[in-house]
Parts: sequence; C-alpha cells; structure tokens
Amino acid sequence: MSDAEHDLPAMVTVDGAELELARQVQLLLFPRSSPACTWSCIAVKNRIDGMLGGDYYDFIDMPDGRQVLFVGDVTGHGLHASVVMSLIYGFIHHAAMGNCDPYRVVHEVNSFLLHFSRRSQTFDQYFSSTLFFGIINPETLLITYVNAGHPPALVRRGDELIELSPTSPPVGFFDLLEIEVKSFQFQKGDRLLLYTDGIIEAANPEGEFFGMARMKQELLTDDSDHLIFLDTLFESLERFGIPNPPEDDCTALLVDFYGSLPVRAVLD
Repeated sequence: MSDAEHDLPAMVTVDGAELELARQVQLLLFPRSSPACTWSCIAVKNRIDGMLGGDYYDFIDMPDGRQVLFVGDVTGHGLHASVVMSLIYGFIHHAAMGNCDPYRVVHEVNSFLLHFSRRSQTFDQYFSSTLFFGIINPETLLITYVNAGHPPALVRRGDELIELSPTSPPVGFFDLLEIEVKSFQFQKGDRLLLYTDGIIEAANPEGEFFGMARMKQELLTDDSDHLIFLDTLFESLERFGIPNPPEDDCTALLVDFYGSLPVRAVLD
C-alpha cells in the first residue's frame, strides 16, 4: 500500500438523518433568488430525483457588471453525484472571481476533475460533467459561452428557435480538451432556455420520452412570463406521466431579455 492509500470500510451506511443533512447543505449552495437585473428577468426551477442531486446552476455578478450564468449535470445520480457537484460548484465560484473568461473557467474545471479521477480507476467516471458556462454583457446583450457537452441552449426569437450547440466535449474525460468559445448577440424580446437532459430524456410509464420536440413546442407557444413558463413546463412533465420526484434531476433556467434601461427609468 502506498502512502497515499487509505483503509476504508467495505460498506458505509448512510441513514435518513444524514441524507437530510446533506440535502440541506446542498440546498445552501444554490441561489435563494434570481439576480435583480435592469436588462432581463431570470428564473430557475429544479427538481431532484431523490434527496440529493447532481444538477447545479448559479448566477455570479462580475465586478465589471457582467453576468455569469452556468448550468451543469454531473455523471450519475444520488449521493456520489451530489459530492462531485459540490466540488464543481465551489471550484467554478473560485475560478470565476476576477476577470474570468469562459475558456479559462472550463479548462480549469476540466483539469480540476481530472486531478481527482486519476486517483481511482474505480470512481474516475464519476468525476465528469456537462457544463454550459456563459458571460453576458448587459450593455450589449452579447453572451460569450462554452457549451461542454451540455444539451443545446435554446433561444426563442419571435416564431424562430435558435440552438446554441455544444462547443466542447464534457469536462472530466480528456486531458487535452478541445474548447471553442462562441458568442451570440441577443435582442430585446429574446428568451433563453438552459436545461438539463433530465427533462428531455424523462420517460413516462409507457417508456415514451418527453423529448426535445415537446420542449421546443412549449417554448414556441407559451408567451407567459418567466416564472409561469417554468411552472407550466414542469406541469407538462407531470401531465406527460413523469413522476415527482423524477427518475433524473430536472433543471431549467430561463432568461427574458428586455434591454438595458437608464438608471433614472429604473428609479422612477
């Protein structure tokens, strides 16, 4: 046995009280409310597949006024996914401090996960995740982003849907991660939907998936505000036959763009 190895019990039993404590700690990581912006309305809704989940998301206000948005989904489910999620969540917050950019953050998250995965051939696959990481400039409504293996972000513009497809493999798998940073110019009236695959891959009792087509239809036909839209989307999952709690974590984050307003207009 090397100096770095440790004796571990063959089985660890976690009781309900410990799981509830872990759930409460995990909930503390997530934002209590969406950021108050003069240029957009932002909402998020999340359901986990049990007491602990592997989906994560947050909003970070940059010192220069830009807005970070990120959504990710750790490989696997349950307790181990929640542990890895917490590691990634904390690391992103650390990496995003100061003058960050999407390339550097995603690159550093990838290196961070690989550092842990190399310690065990048994658990290496769990140190991986999809991740959408973007930074929006409120003055221009321009987003620069990396989509690391995450489902395509969707932008509704009138009666049109635009996909922001993956620009990189998921993080935690490859030493040399090919990362492409892309930009997208939002317009006033656009609606951005970020989500995890637990929504589109959710299956009803007949084995039918909710699917991308249904979600796109919801996005195209529902003109309600950001909060009601997310409630309606999750109600559609239930009507489709998806149990609550679901079999996989479901997360959706919505941004409605209405453009930057003069300060005096906000105060009036």
